[in-house]
Amino acid sequence: MQINGAPAEGGGGAPDLVVTRDDLGAIGNDAYELRTKLSKDGDHARPATFDAATALTNGNFASGSAVLKVHDRWQTHLKTLLDSCAHISNHLDYTKAQHAKDDVKIGGDLASISKLSEYMK
Repeated sequence: MQINGAPAEGGGGAPDLVVTRDDLGAIGNDAYELRTKLSKDGDHARPATFDAATALTNGNFASGSAVLKVHDRWQTHLKTLLDSCAHISNHLDYTKAQHAKDDVKIGGDLASISKLSEYMK
């Protein structure tokens, strides 16, 4: 098996990756639901962590600044994850809608790839 190239004897089999609009919509919906849950659950400990950092700092504990740093890093990473989930969801929604427009523009009922492959032989 070669990872960095195609087999030497033209093997490799028939392509089997097929994605439908329903698949895109389901994945986009999952990304949206993940973002919704993550925005709520990912922020659960933020107020307590910030309060602890403030209390430790006000009590002249050196660990207060470290707890605040953890708080800030978590917020940064959480925002990155939320933005990524939103990007995935929005992109798949756009892709689904664009494919639907393309199908209408082309004529709707497209022949399957396997049928097209037969015509090309």
